[in-house]
Amino acid sequence: MRSLIGALAALVLLAEPALAQEAARRYGDFPVIGSRAAVWVAAQLHLFFAAFVLGVPMFAVVAEVIGIKSGEERFDKLAKEFTRLLLVSYSATAVWGAVLVFALVTLYPGVWTYLAEIFDVSMWVYVGIFFFESATLYLYYYGWDLWKEGRAKWFHWGLGILLNLWGTTVMFIANSWLTYMMSPPAEVTPDTAPGMVQFWSAFANATWMPINIHRLIANVVFGGAIVGAYAAYRFLMAETDEERAHYDWMGYIGNFVAISALIVLPFAGYWLGREIYEFNQQMGITMMGGFMSWLWIVQAFLIGVLFLTGNYYLWVGMGRIPGAERFQPYTKYMLVVLVLGVIVWATPHSMIASRDEISAMGGQFHPFLGVLGVMSAKNTAVNLMILTTFLSFLLYRRANKEPVVGWAGRGTMVQGALFGIAALVVLFYGVYGYFVPAIVRIGFSVYQVLAVLSTIVAVVVLDVLMLRGATSRGEIRWGQMPPRSQYALFILAVTFTWLMGLMGFARSGIRQHWHVFEVMRDTSVDAATPALGYASVVISVCVLIFLGMVAFIFWVGGLAEKPIITKAARGEGPHAALQPAGGD
Repeated sequence: MRSLIGALAALVLLAEPALAQEAARRYGDFPVIGSRAAVWVAAQLHLFFAAFVLGVPMFAVVAEVIGIKSGEERFDKLAKEFTRLLLVSYSATAVWGAVLVFALVTLYPGVWTYLAEIFDVSMWVYVGIFFFESATLYLYYYGWDLWKEGRAKWFHWGLGILLNLWGTTVMFIANSWLTYMMSPPAEVTPDTAPGMVQFWSAFANATWMPINIHRLIANVVFGGAIVGAYAAYRFLMAETDEERAHYDWMGYIGNFVAISALIVLPFAGYWLGREIYEFNQQMGITMMGGFMSWLWIVQAFLIGVLFLTGNYYLWVGMGRIPGAERFQPYTKYMLVVLVLGVIVWATPHSMIASRDEISAMGGQFHPFLGVLGVMSAKNTAVNLMILTTFLSFLLYRRANKEPVVGWAGRGTMVQGALFGIAALVVLFYGVYGYFVPAIVRIGFSVYQVLAVLSTIVAVVVLDVLMLRGATSRGEIRWGQMPPRSQYALFILAVTFTWLMGLMGFARSGIRQHWHVFEVMRDTSVDAATPALGYASVVISVCVLIFLGMVAFIFWVGGLAEKPIITKAARGEGPHAALQPAGGD
């Protein structure tokens, strides 16, 4: 018996180093900030740059085809300037992607090995498409002047379309990996080996397509916001009226793209939230009603800032449009709707209160604020804000145009009636939602969304038909914008960057202590979900790093346009005598 115990003890002693080495290989240790924060920062910065290089090519090809069809040189110049920003940004995306891979391999080797066994084929496809995307980008940019005339310009535009297809495919593949960690298919259990997991069910999991659509729209918003910030920077640094006019127009295009996509982004977010609830109700409750509930209050304020700032930029821009003065008195009423909408949207259902405060309120829920904190009120508020923002764009578009069609008056009345009907539908279902069960109330949001989207489509169609052949009240005075309007574009870029990071934390954090939800448990020292305060600090650091690198990209982009003139070329310096005095 003693010899058996001795043999077992010797076996344990021999196995202990191997077990320790296996445990050491499972998780690495990053100095100072820890492994979780290191991977978090690398992933977030990679996603910021990836969103930019996916969003910007979309406007580049749209601007280019408008230039081809209209023959206006400014659209071609705009598209090329968009593309020039991609060159450095694309390199930064690849660098941070490599950093992220190295961080996962060295700090979370167990997680990386598990995912690689399931998604190995898609990872090789991802790398192959990345090479094709790189080659297409360089051909698209450096062949700009070569393929500018005749049928060649359509070949060049086709390269831009191909660039967008490659980028979207790359995003869809990468989204399958991250959504699998959040919503693995039903057949995947903690006892299932990676080799037993069906590839397509893991790839096209429950939240894959909602994330694809949500990120696609969000990338357009993000790209528009960053392009607007770039235009604002160039506007403030411009030395001539011509430069200011060009970058003022470019800033308007960026803002238009960002806010237009922002209008439909909440609807994609609702779809994603609904799929999360359907996949796992507890995960949905954790996201919206658990420890993350106050994160959505922060999100509401940030989105409110985006809506207010985007509208403010448009209202200030009306000052450079002849005829816009007839619409400016209405902006104060629109501001009231937006502010009230933000207040309602940012109102929490339950308050963080002391025992005495709870007693004074008569319970956990404030008798007034508790009513505004439910989704009936919030859905109503955000849909009315979207309608108001769309009205701002409509007034801006109509400002310097005079319709000549005979039915213009009746068409305007129909447009007004459509706005009124949509607002009534939104208000009706918002109020009715208080008198039905929660499961019925959730369905009301679909009717509100349909009413708003139908109104937007119908009003745009009417407006296009109504303004055919319209006369102009005067040319837009591009470049005549106060500096504060450009600061609004900076605010849009910073706010949306911060919001993207915050929502990334919400999506990833609901997995809590799981690498793969209810399949692969996180047993590292960082297994607990970070508090909102800590997450805000990490996200803020990521935003500062990203914006610092974007500022460098803006500076490099400016260098590409300004030829370097040496002192000798100006007739200065020690080698001035070697330069010819004049002539050829």
